Amino acid sequence: MPAQGFALFDTEIGRCGIAWGARGVVGVQLPEASQTETLARLRKRFPAAREVTPPREVQRALASIVALLRGEASALDSIALDLTDVPPFHRRVYEVARKIPKGETLTYGEIARRLGEPGSARAVGQALGRNPFAIVVPCHRVLAAGGKVGGFSANGGAATKRRMLAIEGARTGDAPTLFDGASAFAFDPVLALAQVRASDPALARVIDAVGPFRMELKATASVFGALSEAIVYQQLSGKAAATIFGRVCALFPRARGGPAPQHILRASDEELRGAGLSRAKLLALRDLAEKTQGRAIPSLAELGRMDDEAIIERLTEVRGIGRWTAEMFLMFRLGRPDVLPVDDYGIRKGFAFAFKKRALPPAAAVEKHGERWKPYRTLASWYLWRAAELAQSPRRA
Repeated sequence: MPAQGFALFDTEIGRCGIAWGARGVVGVQLPEASQTETLARLRKRFPAAREVTPPREVQRALASIVALLRGEASALDSIALDLTDVPPFHRRVYEVARKIPKGETLTYGEIARRLGEPGSARAVGQALGRNPFAIVVPCHRVLAAGGKVGGFSANGGAATKRRMLAIEGARTGDAPTLFDGASAFAFDPVLALAQVRASDPALARVIDAVGPFRMELKATASVFGALSEAIVYQQLSGKAAATIFGRVCALFPRARGGPAPQHILRASDEELRGAGLSRAKLLALRDLAEKTQGRAIPSLAELGRMDDEAIIERLTEVRGIGRWTAEMFLMFRLGRPDVLPVDDYGIRKGFAFAFKKRALPPAAAVEKHGERWKPYRTLASWYLWRAAELAQSPRRA
């Protein structure tokens, strides 16, 4: 049936559109490159519709979509869809897709098997590629074989799909880093290295001994995923922590790569303790999950607009997350340029070696000297850690 009206509305991923008729929603439009293009796309899809104030039931649908794209628990299965012009096979595909929970994914092949037609994965992909009800029918939760993102017809392609999955706490088999697959630091390492060298001859000698800047950002798909992993890893060896975190992830096999907040909140204490979590870490993970769902933890978009201290203040409200953990998040997950974790033992040990101090310097002394490394104290910190390793080496620089 033709659409009677449409409206634009703001979301965490941009300005979306929705069109409706007498039987329910007839289409949802993801953001184009600009509002003008989104509007033009809506008018092309629904030429008989007028831009008007949505009726109450559509306003409720908008509110649910906006909440979902903020990372909140928001069910969209009660939104009425007008399927009059949708082919029967497509309807069956959309019915299965609507049952995929937030934070979880299926592959095209898995949907085909659930339909009882295991050889129809390609047809499933074609049906989802023509999905008129984006978000409400969550085609972004359907991946290619092996958990790869695969194609996505919306503006931005796979990057948009990754972003939507990241907001929901889902992971994919090919998402390289926290923000939409971006792999670069929030600064130019070559420029930073030159500036730090010029600012401090003593640290320059360490740089010469260590060689190129090889710090790497650690891959993750969501803020919750990164912080939950950090909590598990606290005060454990890397091998032991990896084993425990792997067991926690294994509790939720449909959550590709790791649990979302709702998984942690649904799991029993016995299940989480059985994976190897201490009582303190169990409580910390539950607090992180609750605060994430309650929007006390910044979303991906919000983090990009916040300075370092504001992020630290928000993250340290979570049980079990202190300043050091927040600083590691800033450095190794977000790639922030100017972080100097002065309470870190390795930083102070490396400082003592680089500047020929007999005793471990107080944090205040490291902080004061580090003023000369601004705005690239992250790079300087990485070299101080390497200096601490040199201090332990039988062949010192």
